[in-house]
This record gives sequence, C-alpha cells and structure tokens, in this order.
Amino acid sequence: MPAILITNDDGMKADGLIRLAEAARAFGEVWVVAPAIQRSAASHSITLHSHIDVFPVDFPVEGVHAFACSGTPADCVRVGTLSIMPEKPDAVLSGINYGYNVASDIQYSATVGAALEAAFQGFPAMALSEDASACHEVTDAFLGTVLKSFFESGSAGRSGGDTVKHYMPSEGMIVNVNFPGCPLADCRGILGDRKISRGMFYRDQYEKVCSLEDGGVRLMVKGIYNEDAEEGTDFKAVVDRYVSVGSVRNVR
Repeated sequence: MPAILITNDDGMKADGLIRLAEAARAFGEVWVVAPAIQRSAASHSITLHSHIDVFPVDFPVEGVHAFACSGTPADCVRVGTLSIMPEKPDAVLSGINYGYNVASDIQYSATVGAALEAAFQGFPAMALSEDASACHEVTDAFLGTVLKSFFESGSAGRSGGDTVKHYMPSEGMIVNVNFPGCPLADCRGILGDRKISRGMFYRDQYEKVCSLEDGGVRLMVKGIYNEDAEEGTDFKAVVDRYVSVGSVRNVR
C-alpha cells in the first residue's frame, strides 16, 4: 500500500487538512505531519538555528498517523520524511489551503513551499487550495477525481474544451490545484496545464495604524481586491469558476 505524507500551513486542526486526509485514505496509508499552529505565508522557510518539537496527536480520521510539529510546513515535510515515517513516502500532499494559491501568491505560500520541499527531496507532490469561503461544494465534488489522476497517473478528463492530462508531475515539478468557491452548479469543470499568472488577487498597500514613540509608525497591510487575469492562467481559471490544475517548477 502506498505511503502518503500530508501537511498544510493552516495548522493541525484545519478543516481542509482533515478533508484531504479523509479523501487520501482511498489511495494509501496516510501520515500527517502538520504545523501545531497557523503558519501561512511562511513560503519555503525551514528551521536551522532552533529546535523542532514533534508530538503525536489524536486525529479525527480513523487510521491516520498524525503528528504536530512546531516548525514550518517545509520543516514538516523534512521531519516527516527523514525522521517520523518508517519508510519514505510514495507521494506528498499539501493542503487543502484556506485561500487560493495562484499567481503571485505562490511565492509566499507555505502550502506550495511544503510541496516544493517534497519535490526537492525527490517525492511526487501536489499542493491543493480552495477559495477562502464556507462553500466547499466544488472541492468535495472534484477532490477524488484530482487525487485519482495524481496517484494513478493515467486518467484524463475533458472540460471546457480542454483535455486534462494526468497530474503526476515531472522531476523537479509539483502539481498545483485550486478549487473555486462557487456552488457546484456554477462550476464549469477542470482546466489543466494552467500557467502561473503574473497578476495578483490583492494589490497591497500599507495604512498607518498609529504613531509610535521616537518617530516610529505602526502599519497594517490592506489589499485591494482584483480579478484582472491573463487567459490560460491559474488566476483566470478560478475567476471563471474552473478548477485550476497547473505545474510549478522547483529551483532544483
């Protein structure tokens, strides 16, 4: 039976992590090593100059081996594959993140960063994200199909005029999947081979919160929502209510 390592950046109690572990049980033995706390936007950072604590935890999905980690999501992959699992995993899944990881957001994403660490270690890896909303209808409907294509590496689907090839990444690549947060009836299907957009959902600026002593100032980021996206990209796919499937290259 294949061994599957799952991590995320939203923390051990995140709903997306639990749903992903539940779905992954159909494809192998599931191990979860996830951050003990929220670690969003940690990118591909790892812990070098302090210790990492790892401890077993009860997990709400039967049969899953689960461990909470004090480090980053990339640390979780390193610790899981090098110290926790008795054998190397056959695949690594990261997610399901609460919020899209498309376009320029990918460079900050610890969900994607963890998957890139897995690819760097030589494991097939997929990052999965969804809209930051309470509507999971599309994710729940298409998650099994996406995972089946990833693990079996041979299934294909057709949607919106595009053929969706198998989702097993080539060496040095990860698969990056994003599910739109619309009702299932409004979803237009799956689009594969999506390029990474150069755009951004939020155009950030900083606003002054208050003045500090000695001439300092306290700032808070504020994003202006934007849906301008190029055709053929991951960003455009989710804006148009498609499931987006694309590849991200590692630096290796």
